[in-house]
Amino acid sequence: MEDWFAKHSKELSVKYPGRHIAIIDNKVVSVGRVPSVVFKEAKKKYPKKKISLAYIPTDEETATLL
Repeated sequence: MEDWFAKHSKELSVKYPGRHIAIIDNKVVSVGRVPSVVFKEAKKKYPKKKISLAYIPTDEETATLL
């Protein structure tokens, strides 16, 4: 998953800034502001799959980190 995430980080940062995403099999399956809700939605859709959660920072948050 790390390779996929790194490869698609620019695309994800444009599409989902300030959002939490759930990833299953290298595919974004749920998006939202509250991680627990994002996880529950993904689990409901794919109950037997392993879910990875990630937060996509906004440009402002990224600049603060630097």
